[in-house]
Amino acid sequence: MTTFTTVFVILFFIFILQTVWLFISELAGKDLDLILVVKFLLFSMPRIIPLVLPLSVLLASIMTFGNLAENYEFAAMKSSGISLQRAMRVLIIFICVLSFVAFWFANNVIPYAEYKFVNFRKNIAQAKPAMAIAEGQFNDVGTYNIKVNKKSGENGNILTGVTIHEKANNYGENKTVIKAKNGELISNEKSSILKLVLNDGYYYQDVTPKKYEDRTKLPFIKGEFKKQIINIDLSELNKTDDSQESVGSTNGMLNVNELRYTLDSLNKNLKNEIVSFSENINQRVGIKSSPKVLKTEKKKKPLPNNLLSLYTNKQKSDLLKMAASNVTSNIYSIETTQKDLKDKQRDINKHLTALYEKFVIAFACFLMFFIGAPLGAIIRKGGLGLPIVFAVLIFITFHFINTFGKRLSQEGGMTPFMGSWMSSFILSPLAVLLTYRATNDNGLINFDAITTPISQLFQKISERFFPVQNKQ
Repeated sequence: MTTFTTVFVILFFIFILQTVWLFISELAGKDLDLILVVKFLLFSMPRIIPLVLPLSVLLASIMTFGNLAENYEFAAMKSSGISLQRAMRVLIIFICVLSFVAFWFANNVIPYAEYKFVNFRKNIAQAKPAMAIAEGQFNDVGTYNIKVNKKSGENGNILTGVTIHEKANNYGENKTVIKAKNGELISNEKSSILKLVLNDGYYYQDVTPKKYEDRTKLPFIKGEFKKQIINIDLSELNKTDDSQESVGSTNGMLNVNELRYTLDSLNKNLKNEIVSFSENINQRVGIKSSPKVLKTEKKKKPLPNNLLSLYTNKQKSDLLKMAASNVTSNIYSIETTQKDLKDKQRDINKHLTALYEKFVIAFACFLMFFIGAPLGAIIRKGGLGLPIVFAVLIFITFHFINTFGKRLSQEGGMTPFMGSWMSSFILSPLAVLLTYRATNDNGLINFDAITTPISQLFQKISERFFPVQNKQ
């Protein structure tokens, strides 16, 4: 228990440092309070558990049983009639309890922490108006996308190289582009309006003509200015309360019951869209299956084999153009709908993967114990040397296969069930093999099984080609 706790704390600290490194750009140089930084780390900690917990079980198992084997304590227990399974009995009960705790944690704590973490990241950027604009990238601020090359000044309110895209509608289309050499942010704590003063710039504005044929000319308006003031409404951004929860749910923020409910809705929506599109495309191409229509068509006079012979050349040309246009339109509609259906299926696969992952983390603890414990008994090495090497190699293999399977299943390469459980299915035979060999006091690799057939083969070759020498 002490070994497991020590290993868990060390690995947890290492992964926390990795999280800080990944999000250092959101924390460094923004004059955040210590409380905000601590909350940021607290909300990011639970998402690390699925990585740290199985690795801790694996490493602690190798170290513990490696020490017992290295100090010949296993030999003493076996001479007293205590088998390896009996020695592992109490630890197996502990691992079973730990697996249930891991499932409960993945089902309740991690979704809540993920929800808070995503919203808290958004609110960090809203703590100060100047923080809403980062250097070298476009920042979504109200109805504007703002990019600055450099920020200076005491509060970062002096801007150099300003580029602004103004959103014209709810779809995010940029109809107006504003560029300025420099600018200044002026804010008031009592006001929700952020004043952006721009100097020495110009703007482009797209114009949409009423006539369709004039739209291909792409007309626009260009203007220059010495000074221009833009007022940005920050009524939403200035809500610095970190308890604000405005980001919608994702698959990582849902527990098992919520995932099942969401999956049921997504599957029904996908089926309804497939049926709706099938009926729509049948009507567009003119497919009729009504019996009454078929009877009416039988009463009509038979049509000639060449239907175009009924029309003039001009009518033929118009009909062919219309047919080509309809075919192109139908192909475009099919391709667009196919892409939309693939996106919906990908979303379903992601939710299924999130559902299975809650069970995988519980089984991973159980699996890593039955790999680590017999492996430690076989290699007979404790401490932090060889056990770390074996633990890292096994865990990297597990994590790589798990990540590969999830990515492949999300893209439809395999079922989400197989993608989530593939790493467990591949490593389970290894756990069975190691347990069997450790129970029977066999080594990790039986070199005699490899060298004996080779030596026998060489002996037969020698007897066949050099019989006289062998007799002598």
